[in-house]
Amino acid sequence: MPYFGIGLHVIIAIYFAVHAVRSGQGMYWLFILFAFPMLGSVVYLFAIYLPSLRHSRSARVATRAIAQFVDPNRAVREARAEFDRAPTVQHRMRLGAALLAAGNAGEALEHYQAAANGPFANDPTLLLGLAQAQFSVGNHAAADATLSSLFAVNPQARRQSEPALLHARTLSALGAPGTRAAFEQALTCASDAAPRCLFADWLAGQTDEADHRRATSLYAEIAHDAKYWPRHAREHNREWLQRAQAALALSSTRR
Repeated sequence: MPYFGIGLHVIIAIYFAVHAVRSGQGMYWLFILFAFPMLGSVVYLFAIYLPSLRHSRSARVATRAIAQFVDPNRAVREARAEFDRAPTVQHRMRLGAALLAAGNAGEALEHYQAAANGPFANDPTLLLGLAQAQFSVGNHAAADATLSSLFAVNPQARRQSEPALLHARTLSALGAPGTRAAFEQALTCASDAAPRCLFADWLAGQTDEADHRRATSLYAEIAHDAKYWPRHAREHNREWLQRAQAALALSSTRR
């Protein structure tokens, strides 16, 4: 049993060390985790890991999905009321985000564009929302330019799951060089199955047979991992799992 306990501490420390590297944390965390495996892991859990989960794309999407199911129009209604009461930039951004989440990308874009014409033009949250709205309405060139501005004012955004994936999807839609590297970057900070599935979709559309094999491997990873997902993860990743399963089924019929 003592050996098992020591081994478990080391395994947990290794897991957090991998998370630290992939999320761009300071290298001093590696020293803390391996010099003091148990204490270091506890500190990392509360200082870095749990906060990152609260702000992860999966957590935000799950929270929005629950609220949308209970009261589909509540977020937009409340945000619109706040903006009507006090039309500040912050309230305009909140309304834009609510409209975007509700599928009204056109009106959301109008609010983000209006917010961008002022002192908050370089706000990272505003730039990300603006890029998302531009992408949603099909203005991929504008989304690419906005993301470039975002990465210029906040280089750390390149290592964050949401902007990294949006960047890859934008380059893919434009057929631009750097799409492969952008998807690879999105994979390093992925918090759900979306980057793997979307990258696999892109690889499957390439002409190189090696890309097709990589696509199949990514689809298979999603299908395999889904066996161990808790219920909320399966709900959140349902679309990507279905797409991966359909692609694997199609691939097997072609053999």
